[in-house]
Amino acid sequence: MSQTLGKVLIIDDEAPIREVLGASLTDEGYEVKTAKSGDEGLLLLEEYRPAVVLLDIWMPGSMDGLDVLKTARPKSNFCEFVMMSGHGTIETAVKAVKLGAWDFVEKPLSIDRILILAKNIIQVQSERGERDALLNRLRRNIAIVGESPAMMNLKQLIARVASSQSWVLITGENGTGKELVAQNIHYLSSRASKPFVDVNCAAIPEDLIESELFGHEKGAFTGAERARKGKFDHANGGTIFLDEIGDMSLRTQAKILRILQEKKFTRVGSEDTIEVDVRVVAATNKNLEVEIKEGRFREDLFYRLNVIPCHVPALRERTTDIEPLVQHFSEQFARNGGFRLKTFSDSAKAALQSHLWPGNVRELRNFIERVYILTPGEFVDVHDLRFAGLHPERPQADTQIAIDGFSEHAHDASGNGMDNFREARAKFEKEYLLRKISENKGNISKTAEAIGLERSYLHRKIKGYGIDVEEI
Repeated sequence: MSQTLGKVLIIDDEAPIREVLGASLTDEGYEVKTAKSGDEGLLLLEEYRPAVVLLDIWMPGSMDGLDVLKTARPKSNFCEFVMMSGHGTIETAVKAVKLGAWDFVEKPLSIDRILILAKNIIQVQSERGERDALLNRLRRNIAIVGESPAMMNLKQLIARVASSQSWVLITGENGTGKELVAQNIHYLSSRASKPFVDVNCAAIPEDLIESELFGHEKGAFTGAERARKGKFDHANGGTIFLDEIGDMSLRTQAKILRILQEKKFTRVGSEDTIEVDVRVVAATNKNLEVEIKEGRFREDLFYRLNVIPCHVPALRERTTDIEPLVQHFSEQFARNGGFRLKTFSDSAKAALQSHLWPGNVRELRNFIERVYILTPGEFVDVHDLRFAGLHPERPQADTQIAIDGFSEHAHDASGNGMDNFREARAKFEKEYLLRKISENKGNISKTAEAIGLERSYLHRKIKGYGIDVEEI
């Protein structure tokens, strides 16, 4: 069965109109059903779920077309209504549009116009479906990972904040995911289909930040060879994310305050004011109350931005989220980087969870990516983490000595440097294990405990490297 262009429902008490419209739409490739009354049309509407409803206004019975529209429109987001009438007036047409009709056509009907309307509605619905699918994929990709009490509270706050139009001030250490929180607020809001524009206030030179934010006219300053729109222009209708707001100069802060108060701005080199509809979400890793006391941040701007405060906890404050984050990043790298998904041992998970992660989630993500690159196998244990650079919080001189000694003697039998990664890694592992087994006087259990390996896994390594424990 060939695919139709879409479903159309015709609701009209006149049989000739139902027949002519139905035949014309069917010939064009639409699937068509008809109803001869408002009551019948309402029953068929929910069952058939058409994309387009051609609805006559003047019909006998308990419900005319406007009654059907008023009843069906709030619960029929899957379709659009085109109203038809041979006794139409401007007042009737306006009322129909206010009730949610797509358009109003007068009888006698123009089949060409009906076909154009149906085609346009189907196209808009298709684009809307693609947009919604894209937004849903985007929302999945920016999902916030973690089920700790702190993160559950944060997710609940985001859900409540997103539906409002209020400005938000996000605080937290570097690497905690402040931009991710801002993206969630935007893409869960009614502005999701509009732009999300991020601005790193710390990365823009002070003499250029006004031009970046507000745009400039041609000749406004040396090098301004043409007019240029600013970030607030591009964010119109959507959200602008001002990251590291605490690094703005006092002069720029005053400009930002003005646009927040008046919702309008002036481009550099122009006297004309431009009105914008922008939601502002700001973020900082600084304590702005301290910055205010020391004269580096405007108090009035702080209170203007801080309508809804949102704090993102450091990773060390939610260590139970480390394991799901590791799994999340692993799946990302496996999917996007062409790696096979790796399994982390219980000891490796414990080591990752006990690490302080001063760089927070960003540091953890970068480290897991490094593990994927440096670990050739599909099983990741503590020694793989250490090889990738994860060291205990307490310095261990012996591990560093082993690394330093290895780097000085990483040569093959001919004295040439070993460029092959597997050979170099294997030599380091063997020398490291020999050193640790010797320190523990050949006791495998003590050695496994000391270096954070499972005993069975250590035995496999010893056997694989041909280490004779009796001779150590």
